[in-house]
Amino acid sequence: MAGLREAGLVGAALALAGGLVFVLWSFIQTKKAQPGRGKLPDPDRQRAAAERRGAPALPEPQEAGTQVLVLGLEGAGKTSLLHCFATGSLEQDVSPTQGFNAISINKEELHIEFLEIGGVEKLRDYWQMYLKKARVLVFVVDSADPAHFPLAKTHLHRLLAADPYLPLVLLANKQDVAGARGVADLYEALSLGTVGDARKLCVLGTQVQKGRAETNVGVQDARELIIEMMNNSHA
Repeated sequence: MAGLREAGLVGAALALAGGLVFVLWSFIQTKKAQPGRGKLPDPDRQRAAAERRGAPALPEPQEAGTQVLVLGLEGAGKTSLLHCFATGSLEQDVSPTQGFNAISINKEELHIEFLEIGGVEKLRDYWQMYLKKARVLVFVVDSADPAHFPLAKTHLHRLLAADPYLPLVLLANKQDVAGARGVADLYEALSLGTVGDARKLCVLGTQVQKGRAETNVGVQDARELIIEMMNNSHA
């Protein structure tokens, strides 16, 4: 995608399938040697504590830096987005993820594993334990539900504090719903201006409608953006 390597925070409008998707992008062009990531909780101890609270069993984290970790509160639309990433459209209703949902995408020589962990309270205990295995964090927000923006902000900043260098793609989902807030509003509401200059950051508006691939604005752009970020971190 042209212009993705421009340093600094910029706003751009992309004409897409009958609408506009606004992108806020921060990308560091010059690769710098990154210090070790922030100290994360002990995975085994955190897993045991979560399971004692009744959270369902999740798979062991994969090798370091192999996954795109997809998180967000319940009802944000994570599962629908992953279906669109994999197939280009959503042909049937999907149920909220009760545990985890995984898909794989192959792009030329790059193999990408997407791991979604459900957003209900008992599953949020698992989120941080998977951070050190992620190469990119995708955080999905229901942009038509401002009442939950503060809770989303709390959990997102907890994740970002644990790893100050992990690239972040924030998807302001459900842009087609009445009252949905734009990406500039989400950027402010989630205080993304405080995440630090060392992090690659993108905020993108998305929407998914069943059986109408042409109206799924922003989804393929988000997919290609994630693939490019994985390519850059893999190089």
